Order: sequence, then C-alpha cells, then structure tokens
Amino acid sequence: MKFAVPTRGGADRRSDPSGIRLSGQAVALAFLLCGCSLANAQALYKYRGDNGQWVFSDRPPDDGAPAEIRALEQGQSEPEVTVQHTLLGAAVELTASNEFYAPVELKLKIKDIQGLRYPDTADNLRWVLPPRSETVLLRLDRLDTGLPPLLEYGFRYLPGDPDAKHSPAYPYRVPVAVASNHRISQAYPDVMTHTYPDSYYAVDMAMPIGTDIFAARAGIVFSIASNNYRAGADEQRDGSAANVVRILHADGTYAIYAHLNRSTIRVEPGDKVQRGEYIADSGNTGFSSGPHLHFAVLRNAGMRIESVPFTFQGANASVLMPATGMVLTAY
Repeated sequence: MKFAVPTRGGADRRSDPSGIRLSGQAVALAFLLCGCSLANAQALYKYRGDNGQWVFSDRPPDDGAPAEIRALEQGQSEPEVTVQHTLLGAAVELTASNEFYAPVELKLKIKDIQGLRYPDTADNLRWVLPPRSETVLLRLDRLDTGLPPLLEYGFRYLPGDPDAKHSPAYPYRVPVAVASNHRISQAYPDVMTHTYPDSYYAVDMAMPIGTDIFAARAGIVFSIASNNYRAGADEQRDGSAANVVRILHADGTYAIYAHLNRSTIRVEPGDKVQRGEYIADSGNTGFSSGPHLHFAVLRNAGMRIESVPFTFQGANASVLMPATGMVLTAY
C-alpha cells in the first residue's frame, strides 16, 4: 500500500483516508489444501437433458444447448487481517486488525519510505496478532527533510502462532460415529495427492456422502467454507471448491476437516467444540476422486503451513499410527 501522508498536523488522533493511493496488496497465505486457495465463486447451470429431464450441474451442457445460469449463495465471508494508517500528530501509526478467532502471524515489508523515520526493526517486521484484536505495529515520526512524507508497504499473514508445539494430551478421536468403521485410503508415507507440506501427514478416510463427522479434539472453530458443491480431479480448478472446518487447539495447532457436504456444517467461527461433538456431514467436494474425509493437524511453521504426525485412539485406550488400508473404529 502506498500513500502520501497529509501534512496537516494537530494533537488529536484521526484517520485520514484522503490521499491514499493503493499500489500494494495484502496476501493471505491462510487457507491451503493441497496447495490451493479455498475461496472461489461458483455458478450452477440448469438445462434440459436428452430425455427432457432437468439437469443441474457446475458445467454447461456439452452440446452448447441453452442453459439457465444461477449464482450460488456464498454465505458469510472469511475473516481477514487488515493494516490501516492513522495520523497521530506529526507521526504515522500503522495498526493491524485481526478478525480471526485464532492468532495470526503477520509480516510487514516497507517498500519505499521518505520523510519518515525508518524503523530500527525493519529487517524483522513480524508480529503474532492475538485473536480478535487490534495491534499497533509501528509509529513512524516525521523527519525534517523537506521531502513530502511517503510510505509504501505490503504485508502477508497466516493463522497460527509459529511458536506453537503439537502436544495433545490424548490420541485423537477417530472423527466418525462411535463403533462405525472406515478404511484409510491414504496416509503417510503412501502419498498420492498429499504431496505438499500441509498434507504430508494428512489422513483420507473413505466413507459415503452424509456420514456424520465429529471433532477429533476440543477447540475453537476459526474458519469454515460451507457452500461448495462440486468435485473433480483437476487440482487447479477443483481445489478451491472444498467445504472445510478448521478448529484451533489449545496447543496452537489446528485440525482441518475437508471435502464436507454442502450446507451441512453446524458450527461457525467462534464456537467452542468438545471432543466427539458433531460438526458436519462428510461429502465429496473440491479436489476429490470420491467421497471421503480429509483430516490433518496443521501448524504455522513460520509463514508456511505444515502438517504434523498424530495418532488415533484405538480399542482399550490403545494408540494407532494411521496407515493406508487400516480400518479405523471410533471409540
């Protein structure tokens, strides 16, 4: 972001949006699943099939027949982090606002500065913003250089505290109904689609669409996507269409439950959930070749998302290391 700092002073604290010239961009690194962003607009095509029946699809008819195009409701917007500038006498103050119910790491880069004091910490402008908070990042005093004050900056952010250590008190609960059985179709080290750091240790569990999904560990919901309906094998196109729930744990890691069924999510950001609490139905949305649940435990490893190894609770309090082909039973 780039703006010319107004020259009028005064002892009062006041925002001055006039004169701002945006030339930078904030980059949210927050939501990756197999390397793809999870926010995308969708359209629904309605047309008559070969036998005169109504067809509803995310793709237009192959033969170019007329189709009604409907925009799908997207629901609530994702939380975000913003950085704003404020005049404070003869200084400029930068403040970050974190809307997430989770801590967020923010990195600020000053691209150009004149007429303002360059910060001593400019080589390491990183902060961990508390959940639902406003944090003063910098106060830059004006210099008597005769040059008009100018500041150009950009920033990136990622949910999670980079100092978080994965330390669960118990193995994770298998996230399905008690006594139900589901086979693991993919788990470390047998990676087929789990080829990014955020999915190396993820577990895919095959199950029919509509299977009840329960929290594997207690925490606070901080992000959801619930209005997607399509699935496909094109990672670039379909990766953005997964329905997901992200739950922050007490140790600062968080779990992702992905490929959920459209409009079945029964939690929202800010909700506290207990281990074994129902959160949604499984589905087949996003980058997916068939109905399954993608479950992973993630951490912010310093402006990058990494999955971490975890274990499930088995019978008689036993500990199970997930493996491809293993049949899991919830207890």
